Amino acid sequence: MNQFTTDIVDALVKKQDITEVFRLHLEKAVNSLPTAELTAFLDYERYDRIGFNSGNSRTLHTQYGDLQLTIPRDRNGEFKQQTIAPYRRSNDTLESFVIHLFQKGVTMTEISDLIEKMYGHHYTPQTVSNMAKAMTGQIEAFIRRPLSARYVCVYLDATYIAVKRETVSKEAVYLAVGIREDGSKEVLAYTIAPTESAFVWKELLLDMKERGAGEVLLFISDGLKGITDSIFHVYPHAQYQTCLVHLARTIAHKVRVSDRAEVCGDFKAVYRAESAEEGQKALEAFCSKWQAVYPKVTKSLAENPYIFTFYSFPKSIRRSLYSTNLIESFNKQIKKYTKRKEQFPNEEALERFLISQFEDYNQRFSLRCHIGFDQARAELAAMFKTTN
Repeated sequence: MNQFTTDIVDALVKKQDITEVFRLHLEKAVNSLPTAELTAFLDYERYDRIGFNSGNSRTLHTQYGDLQLTIPRDRNGEFKQQTIAPYRRSNDTLESFVIHLFQKGVTMTEISDLIEKMYGHHYTPQTVSNMAKAMTGQIEAFIRRPLSARYVCVYLDATYIAVKRETVSKEAVYLAVGIREDGSKEVLAYTIAPTESAFVWKELLLDMKERGAGEVLLFISDGLKGITDSIFHVYPHAQYQTCLVHLARTIAHKVRVSDRAEVCGDFKAVYRAESAEEGQKALEAFCSKWQAVYPKVTKSLAENPYIFTFYSFPKSIRRSLYSTNLIESFNKQIKKYTKRKEQFPNEEALERFLISQFEDYNQRFSLRCHIGFDQARAELAAMFKTTN
């Protein structure tokens, strides 16, 4: 048996805590690596004192306890060890743990308390916050990353999250989620603004196009006034589908409570039909039935040009295209994790949180095919050809 195994067995026999055994051997192993690096750098052993200098003492916090490290130096100050990143005081496991909790909406004070209980070290909320700031570079990388050239559809939606500037107020987080031809999904772009407006959506779409998203067959949103003008200005060959679930909710608010179930049931026939022709007949039947009682409702539906767009797409993916449910469910997940925070202290903190959510989403769905898209690939490829 080697010394490590011997020490483990000895600790078990004596019913001692083996964590200290791990800590001592880990400390010895980690200390040996920078020394070996310096030896290779100088091309002679450290005990030949010609080139070695006494090192700097460091403490590295790990799940096994504090490691007391000595980082050797050469006399000319040319050696840069690679074992432990400069200024690092904790291992990646701890940082990953902090970021994971941060993603789940746990506050910095709560994270600090949890680390103290689990690791036996006190970290101030500011120290924990500094660990989370390791993600700051990821924000810029996410914002600037290139996008795929073609997307079958892009969902647009905004949600409101409290953030502090001089005062605390809920601000709109604009979000675009796209699906490629292979059915994989990703968060394409986001921005933050005090309110939702078609002008800001236009800026977000321009950013998408500048980063490589040249073709989009279909945009789906909840029908914000002016948003179609913004979409067609940036993507003149794209089509637009208004969210029919939102439309149904709007209709429900404009009719009597006693009529809601029947009205909404009749409207479902419009977007659950087998074809656009049958859907059009269902809308005509709806308007004929309810026109006398709710003329404004039927008039707005009859004049809406974006109800039947999704019918021009392959049947296997239509259920994914007539509403913004896909992006709304993601926004609900984000809001769920923000409830514990109550507010974000500044825009950068909010962005760090959002990027952690976006990257997790993109990683989970980068290799998954959204329902129905595997059956529609040939048809979608043909649709892209007709737009060129």
